[in-house]
Amino acid sequence: MSAPATPLPLPPESAREVAAAVGAALDNVVRHCPEGTRAWILAEEDGGAVVVTVRDDGPGIPEGRLEQAAREGRMGVARSIRGRVADLGGTVAITSSRAGTEIELSVPVWADEGNERRS
Repeated sequence: MSAPATPLPLPPESAREVAAAVGAALDNVVRHCPEGTRAWILAEEDGGAVVVTVRDDGPGIPEGRLEQAAREGRMGVARSIRGRVADLGGTVAITSSRAGTEIELSVPVWADEGNERRS
């Protein structure tokens, strides 16, 4: 885990949802990667957003696997990760290859009171 020395400015509810999405990404590493696979988490503020990246050195997600899972009604990534972040007005980018998978969550920074954007 790598994070700045100062707090990242997310309201508590947003922080809980981001933590749950990161937990879902790490759960996927445990479920779908061989024993001994390593995972890294980087959290930072970037241009008015909190960005959290989860990266692993597993075998990667096979081409078309996420779409197949959605067709089969298995919505883990769609709901546990993408849905949570979308509900916060953020985005998710998933990059995968035989060298591992990287999931980048980007959530806009909002003030704690009144849901107004920080300036």
